[in-house]
Amino acid sequence: MKQFLIVLASVLLSTTSYAQFELSTSGGYAIGSAGMKTGEKQTTSGTENYYGSYGEGFNAQLRGTYYYNDRFGFDLSLGYLHGSDQTVSKVRLPGYEVDAIARARAFGASASLVYRFNKNVYTRIGALVKLGGKTEAVVHQKANFSQAEADAFGIPLGSYSETDYIEDYHGQFPLGFVAAIGYRHQLNATFSVFVEAEYYGISLKRKDSEITAFNTNVVLPDGTVAVSGLYSLDNLPEGTNKTTHYVDDLPSDNTDSSKELAVKVPYSSFGINFGLIYKFKGKSKDSQ
Repeated sequence: MKQFLIVLASVLLSTTSYAQFELSTSGGYAIGSAGMKTGEKQTTSGTENYYGSYGEGFNAQLRGTYYYNDRFGFDLSLGYLHGSDQTVSKVRLPGYEVDAIARARAFGASASLVYRFNKNVYTRIGALVKLGGKTEAVVHQKANFSQAEADAFGIPLGSYSETDYIEDYHGQFPLGFVAAIGYRHQLNATFSVFVEAEYYGISLKRKDSEITAFNTNVVLPDGTVAVSGLYSLDNLPEGTNKTTHYVDDLPSDNTDSSKELAVKVPYSSFGINFGLIYKFKGKSKDSQ
């Protein structure tokens, strides 16, 4: 027992004698990896799939890293993803057009173990979670009126309805994987710059969605708005639900249109980050 305590005290003393804390900030851009189907394009000649990942886009991170010795450390980071537009639906049919995109606006966090090969090259691996945010769908729809519909509004044939709405999708709490390898260059005793390649492996299961903006106008053939706000967020068209909940199973006799089967959407990505490191004065034996 006495020998164990001596060894433990030695380990703690050596760790304390090295203890070093760093704070870093970075920004970068990621592209989708292992892209899954995000939407479709439909024309008179056929249907085409779109593939991608909602993890594609610009990101910013704030990270704190604590080194126990000259090789190993622990990393905790917070990040924000400003996702690129992903096509959900593009329809070009006679008398009917749709343009719908979706994009991520998400906050996340990760906890990783860090290993330094030398004073310049390092790698980290850990777990990734989403803390908050949404996947925002922006939809534009144009539908020509039939003769009967035009007559009902007292407008000429060739008039159409034009609908714009935004729907925010929220997901269940996910757990993913993060890994990176990077290179740092010391500027002076306090500051360093770094560049790293980073991989996120994560998917998000939908929990619910909510329409947050909605407007339909009746437009004449010359582009003049004949009726503004025919439908709105407080007066949605029949059969349109303001809120939708996503579940794992539905009974065969389900008649509740506000419930749909849940799906997983991809957030995995490969990215390049550039950043700045600030090293607090510690008890390191040598500069890093």
